[in-house]
Amino acid sequence: MGSASFLTRARSLLRIRNQLVRECLAELLSTFVLILITLSGSAQKVTSFETKGNILTSYLAGALAVMVGIYTAGGISGAHMNPAFSFAMCLMEQFPWWKFPIFAVVQTLASFMSAGAVYILYYGMGEHHWAREPHGGARMARPMDMLCLCSTDAIWYYSNGTLTVSGPRETASIFATYPADYVSVANGFLDQVIGTGVLMVGVMGIMDTRNKGVPKGLEPVVVALLVLSITFSMGSNCGCPLNPARDIGPRLFTYVAGWGPEVFRWVEGSGRGGDGR
Repeated sequence: MGSASFLTRARSLLRIRNQLVRECLAELLSTFVLILITLSGSAQKVTSFETKGNILTSYLAGALAVMVGIYTAGGISGAHMNPAFSFAMCLMEQFPWWKFPIFAVVQTLASFMSAGAVYILYYGMGEHHWAREPHGGARMARPMDMLCLCSTDAIWYYSNGTLTVSGPRETASIFATYPADYVSVANGFLDQVIGTGVLMVGVMGIMDTRNKGVPKGLEPVVVALLVLSITFSMGSNCGCPLNPARDIGPRLFTYVAGWGPEVFRWVEGSGRGGDGR
């Protein structure tokens, strides 16, 4: 009886009553889960030399992560998880414009945090790690090394101790997407406009009650299938990010964590020919 009363009081004290704060926290959590699963799928594929994952599993991870994110926060914030979707909702007058920059910042922050979590998960600090020199030029190398509590150094082992954006052992594409060598800037821009446009049209169609309805509760599954179909068909050019926050947040993280300013430059041979999720 006493413990139940204590829990009731604790819930009452911790309850967040401000609707905007609730929505922002929900958006932060859903986007964090989305990007965490997506980047982890890519990290497992890359660092295992594709023995424990491949392009199919990384695409599946990204699509299923969308489903999990929507189930996590769909009833509170709408689980936008994507500034492009928030912008589209504003254009459709289904979302207030003043909330758009707030949601965009929250989504980008969550993506940055997710990249840090994946770095910690796959970088590690085994006993032999401290015998090595920290990666050169890393502004956050020592703090991040101290945060890594796992025992396997997957990224370090795969990259031979060098964090690079290009070359056969590059690891930057674990976190952000890079265009294939043959893709021009104009073609890359068009690729993302078309891919993101198809995503927006598909999601709006699923949400439109005048269309043939999706069984209640299965909307996140259908959206995940939509994302999977787009990545399967339009992923070779640029990796199909479809989400500004999904790319900008992790890219900023790689900049401060040791990959350096190269992450903001197009270099021939960078990324994985568009398949880095």
